[in-house]
Amino acid sequence: MAKLKVEDLKRIKESMKGTVNLRQGDYRVKVIVHMGTCGIAAGARTIMNTFLDKVKESGATDIILTSSGCAGLCNHEPMITLEVKGSAPVKYVKLDPEKAGRIFDEHVVGGNPVADYALSVGSETTY
Repeated sequence: MAKLKVEDLKRIKESMKGTVNLRQGDYRVKVIVHMGTCGIAAGARTIMNTFLDKVKESGATDIILTSSGCAGLCNHEPMITLEVKGSAPVKYVKLDPEKAGRIFDEHVVGGNPVADYALSVGSETTY
């Protein structure tokens, strides 16, 4: 087995930069796909793949795409929570690839929430 050189490691790091940035790091927008059992059964994997494709197509490096478990709203799956820095999070529900694409284009890229698919704006706070 050949030994890796510093140049090889730098090339690997650059090729993986976009993938790592999908889950952590500095971001402008965070897309959280709810992938509990109910979400997956309702099609959350398709929604995740739609957002993955859209992020890759856009070439954006300031978008984090991640997943979470059940949000407790099984009858509204598949759903996402979209967080834009400086704005209240928006929970989008009953998604399909077409709706996810519109949310990406209008909210993630354009900065305009899509009221047609939003269940709530803001977070619940427990005191």
